Amino acid sequence: MVLGKVKSFIVSYDCLNDSNVPVFSSGDSVSGRVIIEVTGEIRVKSLKIHAKGFAKVRWTESRNAGSNTAYTQNYTEEVEYLNHRDILIGHEREDDNCEEGLTTIHSGRHEYAFSFELPQTPLATSFEGKHGSVRYWVKAELHRPWLLPMKTKKEFTVFEHIDINTPLLLSPQAGTKEKTLCCWFCTSGPISLSAKIERKGYTPGESIQIFAEIENCSSRMVVPKAAIYQTQTFFAKGKMKEIKQLVANIRGESLSSGKTETWNGKMLKIPPVSPSILDCSIIRVEYSLMVYVDIPGAMNLSLNLPLVIGTIPLHPFGSRTSSVSSQCSMTMSWLGLALPERPEAPPAYAEVVTEEQRQSCLEVSSGRENFDGPLFAYIQEFRFRPPPPYSEIDPHPDQATSTAEHRLDTCPSR
Repeated sequence: MVLGKVKSFIVSYDCLNDSNVPVFSSGDSVSGRVIIEVTGEIRVKSLKIHAKGFAKVRWTESRNAGSNTAYTQNYTEEVEYLNHRDILIGHEREDDNCEEGLTTIHSGRHEYAFSFELPQTPLATSFEGKHGSVRYWVKAELHRPWLLPMKTKKEFTVFEHIDINTPLLLSPQAGTKEKTLCCWFCTSGPISLSAKIERKGYTPGESIQIFAEIENCSSRMVVPKAAIYQTQTFFAKGKMKEIKQLVANIRGESLSSGKTETWNGKMLKIPPVSPSILDCSIIRVEYSLMVYVDIPGAMNLSLNLPLVIGTIPLHPFGSRTSSVSSQCSMTMSWLGLALPERPEAPPAYAEVVTEEQRQSCLEVSSGRENFDGPLFAYIQEFRFRPPPPYSEIDPHPDQATSTAEHRLDTCPSR
């Protein structure tokens, strides 16, 4: 009998989103199929899958041990997030070349379903960096007698969701700095920079509104600029490696001596970037907005405002008015309302308490004179006593005047 051949051997995921991209988060169920297409018949010992997820960092550093000797120090670290195995055809066998209990796959296309759940614990978001990565994949292995195993692997994406609709990420970020330029014994005027953004959390595709004021009292021409930076930090064996990359930037107009420039919501769009990674012990991905003044021949004057790039965008009812600062201005807007010229009088006593309630509360027990109980037993007699009549005219003006004069006479400052 002539054995058939495997024409194709792939892993496919059941995507639940509209983009048809396998994206999952912690606690989700990952399902898919191993697709085998064969010509003729093949005999199979087993078909296995192995789902794996891990963060891994690696970099090298050269060390000098003397004048003519040098060596390379490797730094590696790994954190495992997922490790799942399953057998779709056959079972574990000690003798790989034993032909008993084999499964025959006939000519054609065959699909074998698999499913597993991601851990409920927080997972690191999929990421590819210069010195490390976070990867998740499913590998399938087809074992046949007297042949090497056939393997195929396909990655899937995991997002650890970051909701920017939280008080911390909706809080404004602001700062102010000033710098005085010196050249030998000559000192020019200061350069001042103030900047503010409406919130800390954003999602890719959003635009950051920058509010800034730059005042140039120096003798040099300066240029205000702003940029978004991504900082990748890798940890291994007690060491740290940091990479800083430019994501997006803008620039303002050149500012001559004595001039001031104001940015009233200058827009800087966030391109498609990886979300922030804040919970992984060996890889951190952080973002910041740097608003700075480019000063020729001197160190730049810069402000760093922290950013968090999330996965859950601002709620529809949010927009820019949902930030903490905007909400504060909305809630304080009632202070501008005009008060009525004449306050409304309170309701009459008869409208609140009926005559029956008043009479029942004023009734006194006939044996009151001989009562030896506690004093608070008589308090109910005064409940619902009518308040004094409402009037906007003081019924005792002379008494109030004499009281005020007495207070002025006794003031220590006189």
